[in-house]
Amino acid sequence: MNPYYKYQTLKHTFITRAAKMLSDLREAVSGTEQDFTTGKLGRAVFLLSIPMALEMLMESVFAIVDIFFVSKLGPEAIATVGLTESIITIVYALAVGLSTATSSLVSRRIGEKNLEGASTAAFQAILTGILVSLFIAVPGVIFAKKLLLLMGASAVIVQEMWGFAAIMIGSNTVIMLLFIINAIFRSAGDAAVSMRVLWMANLINIVLDPLLIFGWGPLPAFGVQGAAMATATGRGLAVLYQVYLLFRGKKRVQLHLRHIRIEWPVMSSLLKLALGGVSQHIIATSSWIILIRIISVFGSIVVAGYTIAIRVVNFALLPSWGLSNASSTLVGQNLGARQPQRAERSVWITGWINILFLGSIGMILLVFSDSFIRFFIQDPAVIAAGSVSLRIISIGFIAYGFGMVLVNALNGAGDTFSPMLINIVCYWILEIPLAWLLAVHAGLNESGVFIAIVIAETMMTLSAFWIFRKGKWKLKQV
Repeated sequence: MNPYYKYQTLKHTFITRAAKMLSDLREAVSGTEQDFTTGKLGRAVFLLSIPMALEMLMESVFAIVDIFFVSKLGPEAIATVGLTESIITIVYALAVGLSTATSSLVSRRIGEKNLEGASTAAFQAILTGILVSLFIAVPGVIFAKKLLLLMGASAVIVQEMWGFAAIMIGSNTVIMLLFIINAIFRSAGDAAVSMRVLWMANLINIVLDPLLIFGWGPLPAFGVQGAAMATATGRGLAVLYQVYLLFRGKKRVQLHLRHIRIEWPVMSSLLKLALGGVSQHIIATSSWIILIRIISVFGSIVVAGYTIAIRVVNFALLPSWGLSNASSTLVGQNLGARQPQRAERSVWITGWINILFLGSIGMILLVFSDSFIRFFIQDPAVIAAGSVSLRIISIGFIAYGFGMVLVNALNGAGDTFSPMLINIVCYWILEIPLAWLLAVHAGLNESGVFIAIVIAETMMTLSAFWIFRKGKWKLKQV
């Protein structure tokens, strides 16, 4: 072929593909309700994963923004946020578990083209989330001080900063509903709505954080409690927007007055799925609570450094969770459409993308760990402690990138029991005892805890890979 014509052909191909990618990117961000049981899987993964990754990135911004402003108040305030977040992980476990069950049911009904069934499942999930959150809020507010004391908080934290914990636990309903309703939109194929909801919540939080923490004009300075007030307000307004879209929007899943009732068969299926989903996340997050309790033995400086490091880690991991959520939706919809092979292919595509993404992020964190910690605080001791945490934990990112996709795929298929067993073995039987042995008995101090985390996450990935390859998840009925 003439070199000129060859050049023109390559140029035309490049321009055409670039234009197509930009068109898909606009569609992914602006919002679209797609039937992901047909068409190219690569495009399906792209349309789902971009807004899901941005959504999870926005979720991590909550933590980053809070710790950025709170860090100006000193190590005790940072430790307060870290210890409270360890307690709140139970709420996140319940919220993620319920949203996992919601995704499985709604995506399966969408794949079956049963929109009424999807709407019914959506309301039952919302109702369940509200009931569960009320049982947490009341005792959480009453016993906030005792919970902090149990977590090893200093006297200053317990007496002067307990309000942060009381507000965060007391407002857990908005956390629960934010997760569940966003799962409804994602499972229906419109992940961009979930993304926009988190953007809205974050913008409100970013504006209110400095105003409520440091005060402005007639507005008093609430200190670390102001961060909790800002977060609760941002999330609360976002939930109101979600509810408006469900009842008044023109989405695939729409709620009407006829849906506002208890449907026992649907709720039974939801609770059955949620039991495995909640259990697996409670197992994982309770292990994190125990780990930070072990770390607290080495003082508030170490806890503060670890708290900042985990914020950075979550900032990196949550976009990857967004990518892995794409596999959950694709598996659920395609199993509903009775296309198990297409469901499996979607998992491999998403898995490789996540490995490349998270592996690259892990390398960056490994090399520039000091810089990331220094962005939040200038205390040399806290920087040193946080850098050690970040370097060691980031080593396991490649394995974990693949593991989270496999676990979410199993959950999307309705097999929430297998991931629960994986978590029991990897986190309770392996991670916790190993962390104690390495940190205390082997004399590795807090580094022993971080090494145990990497080992446990790697074993989780290997176990999920083995179960996924067996293929029994393809036969799961929900």
